[in-house]
Amino acid sequence: MKYIKNVAKIEINQEKCGGCGICLNVCPHAVISIDEGKAFLSNKDRCIECGACDINCPVNAIGVEKGVGCASAIISSWFTRSKASKTI
Repeated sequence: MKYIKNVAKIEINQEKCGGCGICLNVCPHAVISIDEGKAFLSNKDRCIECGACDINCPVNAIGVEKGVGCASAIISSWFTRSKASKTI
């Protein structure tokens, strides 16, 4: 499943990344991959901004700005019953 393009606020600092792979294991949507010992965003548009990768990264190489992208809009619409929930 992909969401709206380019709205997820997630970044990986490859200089800090040690390539441990924990982010791959905790991401529920396979947003991150590893190549040559460094994590990178292979499916950014699948990110729901849950922050699991950010919380579990042992070297703080990943930053997720929660509650600003598509997932936030969808979840908010569930509680406010706005139009966004009807488009899913």
